[in-house]
Amino acid sequence: MFAIPLGDDAELRPLEPWQAEEYLAHIDRGRAHIGQYIGLASAATDLASARAFLQSYADKQAADAGRIYGIWLEGTLVGGVLFRVFDAAAGNCEAGCWLEESAVGRGLVTRATRVLIDWAVDVRGMHRVEWLVSSANTASVNVAKRLGMTRDGVLRESYAYRGVRHDMEVWSVLGQEWREQR
Repeated sequence: MFAIPLGDDAELRPLEPWQAEEYLAHIDRGRAHIGQYIGLASAATDLASARAFLQSYADKQAADAGRIYGIWLEGTLVGGVLFRVFDAAAGNCEAGCWLEESAVGRGLVTRATRVLIDWAVDVRGMHRVEWLVSSANTASVNVAKRLGMTRDGVLRESYAYRGVRHDMEVWSVLGQEWREQR
């Protein structure tokens, strides 16, 4: 296993099925905050569902179709980043994130996502990295901006979540743009 330092006593590590108990405790601590805009918090309601969720990403990684990583702050899992979609043949992927409220405002998601995009572009040769976000999720929109992504457009009321239709913004960065901005 590896750990990539993110500064401020934080690190990025793979998040694997054997860590389901720690993952569930993290989700339980942050369920209300994490679940504001994404269904991630609903995917892990007990140990079995937490393990199944992490196993689904282990299976995605084995199929080269997705990956998931945790962000640990002072030894405690507080969030993560992932490739929800990873299509190496097409050269396209979708990155995403989540974070407990206690860890907000430290730049952890931005730094962790930079690591993912560096790997996707430099190692895997990805042409396009996307970031899909509810227009109401200002914090996540700001991450896309800090990463130098371009807002491609808005999919009006395209995402139904908790009985509400959300506008989804599509942000992206092309591999060449990513290399040039570093």
